[in-house]
Amino acid sequence: MRELNEVEDEEIRQDIKEQIVAKLQRKKRTLNGSRREELETLTGQSPEAFIKQLRESTPQQVSDWFNSNANVVDFLDRVVDGETTVVISEHDDELRRLERGYGDAAKPDDYLESFRKYIHENMDAVEALQIVCQRPRDLTRQQLKELKLQLDQCHFSETNLRTAVRETTNQDIAATIIGYIRHVALNDPLIAYEDRVKRAMTKILASRPWTQPQRKWLERIGKQLEKEVIVDKEALDRGQFKDHGGFPRLNKVFDGKLAEILKEISDAVWQVAA
Repeated sequence: MRELNEVEDEEIRQDIKEQIVAKLQRKKRTLNGSRREELETLTGQSPEAFIKQLRESTPQQVSDWFNSNANVVDFLDRVVDGETTVVISEHDDELRRLERGYGDAAKPDDYLESFRKYIHENMDAVEALQIVCQRPRDLTRQQLKELKLQLDQCHFSETNLRTAVRETTNQDIAATIIGYIRHVALNDPLIAYEDRVKRAMTKILASRPWTQPQRKWLERIGKQLEKEVIVDKEALDRGQFKDHGGFPRLNKVFDGKLAEILKEISDAVWQVAA
């Protein structure tokens, strides 16, 4: 990216821009899961749309954009999934010890304590943390992405937290990042997210005399909720839901109260732990 700022010849700058686009095309193939989400959060669009934007921009526009978004440059410079670094040495291999790292913490207990400390120290500064603890029903998809990215940059990923909990308690609990945050902030019981959803949906289905079509869609929403922590209008305008008319059609099935029902389900997910 630096070359775009330093080179004056417009033809060379155009060539540099095309090299950047080609490099992004190659990296895009290795962007999976959290890495893809991280890039989407940083750029505000899908990798495909981001590459298209760069391709259609002038070299100066590309240079200006990256100068204003240095965090994206840092991300792209990092090694991404699928890429490997080969270290060559003439010394014989020797296994000294095998241990798992947790960022700056060497032991899982220390790692979990540092996570607890981080959450409590940043509660007032990070709005998404307040929402997770006080009103998780209001957490948006974008806020969750940004929160996970921020925590991941501090080495507090769901994978590391799950592993640390397993190594300190001998229990493998897939609680999601919201569950881990509420556990250290509110002493909320640590329960597998899938179990939370199933208990919540049992409670919701028993709460009133739903019609058969309503019960069918509630069960489908429950299944989707097991895959996504947030099921909102955006989620119901995709996939199987889109094929049946998306949110507008489902909202009619629920007499115009689907948004309220989704909030009620979210409440049940995080209240059902008791």
